[in-house]
Amino acid sequence: MQHYNRIRDLREDMDLTQEQLVQKLGMHKTTYTNYEQGKHSVPLDFAVELANFYNVSLDYIAGLTNEKQGLTKSSLDVIETETVCKLRQLSDIDKGRVLGVIDTLLNK
Repeated sequence: MQHYNRIRDLREDMDLTQEQLVQKLGMHKTTYTNYEQGKHSVPLDFAVELANFYNVSLDYIAGLTNEKQGLTKSSLDVIETETVCKLRQLSDIDKGRVLGVIDTLLNK
């Protein structure tokens, strides 16, 4: 997904018109329209401004993730994070064994 699709979707999710958004951000409508239509690349400083405005990550605006909080923020709790870190240290065979145990426990 291109970043210009993402910024249009974010605007529409907030039920804002382009005119309303540019008034809030203090910019020219033509400039913003060019970004949203993909005619011009979104400058980094403006991407940061949009990320802050919409309370999403730059990763999300860039289309690198579908998680609005980005790649670096996780919804995992401490135990889940520790488990993933330990799992990453295992060989592929041992990872398969762990998944087998998890499947067995879930199917009880």
